[in-house]
Amino acid sequence: MNPLEAQLDYPFADQLPEHGGVREIAPGVLWVRMGLPFALDHINLWLLRDGDAWTIVDCGIASDSTRAGWDSVFAAHLDGLPVRRLIVTHCHPDHVGLAGWLSERWDAPVWMTTGEFGFARMMAASLPGVDGTAALPHFERHGLRDPEMLEKLGSRKSYYPSLVPSVPTAYRRMQDGQALRIGEHEWKVITGFGHSPEHASLHCAALGLLISGDMVLPRISTNVSVFAVEPEANPVQLYLDSLLKFGGLPADTLVLPAHGRPFRGLHTRIRQLQEHHEARLAEVVEACATPQSASDIVPIMFRRPLDAHQLTFALGEALSHLHKLWFDGVLGRKVGADGVIRFQRGD
Repeated sequence: MNPLEAQLDYPFADQLPEHGGVREIAPGVLWVRMGLPFALDHINLWLLRDGDAWTIVDCGIASDSTRAGWDSVFAAHLDGLPVRRLIVTHCHPDHVGLAGWLSERWDAPVWMTTGEFGFARMMAASLPGVDGTAALPHFERHGLRDPEMLEKLGSRKSYYPSLVPSVPTAYRRMQDGQALRIGEHEWKVITGFGHSPEHASLHCAALGLLISGDMVLPRISTNVSVFAVEPEANPVQLYLDSLLKFGGLPADTLVLPAHGRPFRGLHTRIRQLQEHHEARLAEVVEACATPQSASDIVPIMFRRPLDAHQLTFALGEALSHLHKLWFDGVLGRKVGADGVIRFQRGD
């Protein structure tokens, strides 16, 4: 366990559900764990008892193994009751991938924020601007010129639809501050920004639980990236502002994250994440004594080999830190004769 993790309390220690397995977190709250084919090899999903039915929170990617995992969960853990609704925290494939399949299977509506539903629909349809090909000129403008890596990224034209083959054509809207009655308890929606368009976390004061999705993770920092569809975005600032919305929750809140283990120590983790971004920003400022592209910053922020999947997040995150410093007036920005955007301190 690294020193930062040691500052948090993990009440279930290493007693994790098997992939496709279930563990009870609190009365009527079940922890489901499914595998992912990435370096981040799992996602935590949640089942909430909803009176004479169940509510599912997040879905997993569309894969045969995830469908089989859900089939096993349904057979063994629903007490013969149906699924009433499906809540999706945000539009990323590991969260929304099987939304269409689950919704059809149970004839259950999908609940999402408008921002997340709209983006999921756009990306599943591979609309121009959000399809795989849009990323290539975006990355090239920010210094990625490795032909082999560009070829690998170019081959990911249908990457999102392969993991999210269908998104329901209708949804129920969730909004910040909205109170959802799920069974005997009220869950409050807390929206967050920077990681995705309008991420929804859920807090239940009566149970002392926060389903944080990807907004607060115990071991890794939430990815905040600038994407081609919003090239002038400032996601680091949006994310840091969003973290403040969780600061008023009780200190003993049990956080149920999308990745990693449930933990207590929410306020500590928020401080750790703030300090993490402060340190990354300081690194970037130091590097920008000379002109630096986002591609130049990647090996400074990520000191390990990266595959194509990881590089997309790393380059987006490097650019997001450059953008915050640019918006703050710390860095200037110029387009070089080679068409690459570079940033530099003005001192």
